[in-house]
Amino acid sequence: MSPEEEPEYQTPPTCDLLGLLLKNRRPTGAVNEVWPNLYIGDAATAQRKPLLADLGITHVVNAADGPQHIDTGPRFYKDTNIQYHGVEAPDRKDFDLRPFFAETADFIDGALSQEGKVLVHCARGISRSAALVLAFLMIKERLTVVEAVEAVCGRRNILPNVGFLDQLCHLDSSLALQRKRHGEIEHWG
Repeated sequence: MSPEEEPEYQTPPTCDLLGLLLKNRRPTGAVNEVWPNLYIGDAATAQRKPLLADLGITHVVNAADGPQHIDTGPRFYKDTNIQYHGVEAPDRKDFDLRPFFAETADFIDGALSQEGKVLVHCARGISRSAALVLAFLMIKERLTVVEAVEAVCGRRNILPNVGFLDQLCHLDSSLALQRKRHGEIEHWG
C-alpha cells in the first residue's frame, strides 16, 4: 500500500479506549515497570524509600500532590537523591489534567535521558498517574493513544477516569494533526 492509499489515522472514541483498557486484565502489583526505566505505582510504594532505593528510582512524579492528597513532596525525599515533581490533581472526570501533560512529559523525558528511573504515582496507580504516563508516551515517544495504552496495559492494569481519557483523545488528535502538518512541510520542503 502506498502512502497515498494509507488511511488517515483517526483518534478512537473514548468508549473504544475504555474497551481496550478493560480487555485482557491480569493481576498487577503495587508498582510495575511499564516502559524502560518508567514505573507506575501507588502511594504506599512512593512512601517506601528503601523500596525506591532497591528499584533504583531517581525521580518521582506525584500525580496526587498536595496536603489534601498524598503530601510527600521534596521535603519527604530530602534524605535521598530523588528529584521530585508534583502535580496537584484530584481524580475527578471534570478536572483538566491537560495543562500538566507537557511539563510532566518534559520532567520524565529529562530523567530518562540522564539514565534515571522514574516512578509516577497517585493513590492507587490507576488513573492520574496512568494518564500522565500515557501523555508522556504520546508526546515524547510519539505513540498514538492506542499504542500507549497497549504498551502500558501489557505490564499494568490502568483505568484513567473518563474525563482523563477524553483529554488524552484530544491530545492524540492534536499530536496527529501536528505530525501531519510537519510531514506536509517536510514533504514540500
